[in-house]
Amino acid sequence: MIDPVLLRDDPERVKRSQEARGESTALVDEALAADAAKRHALATFESLRAEQNLFGKRVAQAAPDEKKALVAEVQQLAARVKEANQAANEAGVAFDEIVRRIGNIVVDGVPAGGEDDFVTLKEVGGMPTFDFEPRDHLEIGELLGAIDMARGAKVSGARFHYLVGIGARLELAIMNMGLDRAIAAGFTPLIPPTLVKPEIMQGTGFLGAHADEVYYLPADELYLTGTSEVALAGYHSDEILDLSKGPLRYAGWSTCYRREAGSHGKDTRGIIRVHQFNKLEMFSIVAADEAEAEHARLLGWQEGMLQDLGLSYRVIDTAAGDLGSSAARKFDVEAWVPTQGAYRELTSTSNCTTYQARRLEIRHRGEGGKTAPVATLNGTLATTRWLVAILETHQQADGSVVVPEALRPYLGGLEVLEPLGREANG
Repeated sequence: MIDPVLLRDDPERVKRSQEARGESTALVDEALAADAAKRHALATFESLRAEQNLFGKRVAQAAPDEKKALVAEVQQLAARVKEANQAANEAGVAFDEIVRRIGNIVVDGVPAGGEDDFVTLKEVGGMPTFDFEPRDHLEIGELLGAIDMARGAKVSGARFHYLVGIGARLELAIMNMGLDRAIAAGFTPLIPPTLVKPEIMQGTGFLGAHADEVYYLPADELYLTGTSEVALAGYHSDEILDLSKGPLRYAGWSTCYRREAGSHGKDTRGIIRVHQFNKLEMFSIVAADEAEAEHARLLGWQEGMLQDLGLSYRVIDTAAGDLGSSAARKFDVEAWVPTQGAYRELTSTSNCTTYQARRLEIRHRGEGGKTAPVATLNGTLATTRWLVAILETHQQADGSVVVPEALRPYLGGLEVLEPLGREANG
């Protein structure tokens, strides 16, 4: 959630953030009123409790015959304290319910508006050109015997697939390349759970506007994660951390699940938008004043991967209205997909500032031993969707695909992926 002190001291900044997101500013006024009610209820309770303590001392010092006369007053005061405590708790819950509906405060400079209002920060690499009609990634994948959509649909339904032979090897190669780079950058590898409790999913901000994208198992009260960010954020929930030696960095390798409830008719061909995929997610925990610098580092590691895989891409500063509730800023890295004649998102990195940490109670000890919420950041370093750009960018006229040089060590030195019938790839 947002910082209650910021809400109280600078509500206009919170309103500007809401406006940039296209969200209600009236919610800020509701939160302010709820905060005032909470503080008033808490002050009333603390005043009555202090009175009760003083009265208790008076009763303890009273003579035996006086104590009997004070019993009724003790009981009445105890009842008032109990009622005030309940009122304070209820006011606190009411405030939390309202303030949790306010998205993270966007970083200064984030463009206002919706999905189409992003700002392009850079374009890298020339557009690939072909002296033949390029095939899309699914046609290439089928020629290679790498992607089987038909059997995926037979077994699990629409938007499921099998990666077969060289397809499976290619995904593992991309993931392992990313993992090696993450380890070299100081990330600790984790294979996290992909089922999490409601409080963890809620704490990371994934049960807000996009809750319909999340798979829920009501019989177990567990959610399937759409990114290992969720489990990585929950890893240190309710803990006080030591950041004196620098950021804590984790690289989570997991299978991810998304319902894609709002994508009917979009990207129905191939593996761009599917229900199940694998992903290697970077997750950083830093002091709040280090968050923007860490965000730049995460973006740099992502760009390094795309450059070494020979992909043309652009980096965009996502508009406030297209951010998730927990992100204060998000950079999308979009690769050029030749057959679509467009850039398509391959990866993104988000600075969530202290928003998730406040909800999950993750703190660190700062100067003077005082605790403060940490900042959390995330960024994908490899995922199944990367196969789309690699297959299309590096295809040849005969249906074969040149393996990017940086990826070859992860495929046993293989230089070219050949169509089935000419050379076994699996």
